[in-house]
Amino acid sequence: MSAYARARHIVVSAGAALALALWLTPAASPAEPVDVELVLAVDVSLSMSPAELEIQRHGYAAALTHDNVLKAIADGAYGKIAVTYMEWAGTTWQRVVVPWTVIANRADAERVVAQLNARPPDSARRTSISGALSFGSDLFAESGFKGTKRVIDVSGDGPNNQGAPVTFTRDEVVRQGITINGLPLMTRGGFSGAFDVENLDRYYSDCVIGGPGAFMIPVNDWTQFPEAIRRKLVLELADAASPQWAAEEAAHPPVVLADDGPAADCLAGEKMWRNRGWGMP
Repeated sequence: MSAYARARHIVVSAGAALALALWLTPAASPAEPVDVELVLAVDVSLSMSPAELEIQRHGYAAALTHDNVLKAIADGAYGKIAVTYMEWAGTTWQRVVVPWTVIANRADAERVVAQLNARPPDSARRTSISGALSFGSDLFAESGFKGTKRVIDVSGDGPNNQGAPVTFTRDEVVRQGITINGLPLMTRGGFSGAFDVENLDRYYSDCVIGGPGAFMIPVNDWTQFPEAIRRKLVLELADAASPQWAAEEAAHPPVVLADDGPAADCLAGEKMWRNRGWGMP
């Protein structure tokens, strides 16, 4: 066999092998379509008391199984959402409690609640909202779903005091097409005091939330928490032109939408930590 023939034989053989390998490789499964991919990012830093951690868990459980929330899900174009529940504290402390799960009906929602109730919440030091947002945005890459909207729903009772500046991470996440909504917990019960931020709702509005239609709902007392979570989920899941959205707006004060130009000090938490006289959660 001539050198030319041998070379041509090798090329043909390599091409045939590649074609066979591609034929044998299973095609990637298409992502399942849902109306919303929702990351519930919940603060469990030491500024939260054990009782408050339980109130949070129970509040999310009650909201996910509420008739209004289930109706908002059912009224979507696909009639289902994908949700994951994670807890966070410091820069490197994030834990997925409920992995990505479809909710299309009450039975699905109750399965999520069962996972929430399977073990008590943990707690850890420091508060890194930026770490929670970064971790939450990464979760979308492994969801296996394709939502018409992607949302991180972050709740917390203090400003960012560890990790990247929260505005830097927020802007990075928003550039990925992800909306960040907030639930500032303006409550006191854990390790609080001189390091509390005045007007945490303003801090969340100016420094944390972002993306199309972003909003936040402040919680001034723990008795308000279950209703705030329920309302927040309805607004995230219902179409802005739907009767449910209109009913929520009529029954409650307007939500605070993201606006231009921050007025709050978005490095307030970092400054307080740097100038602290004793340990801060």
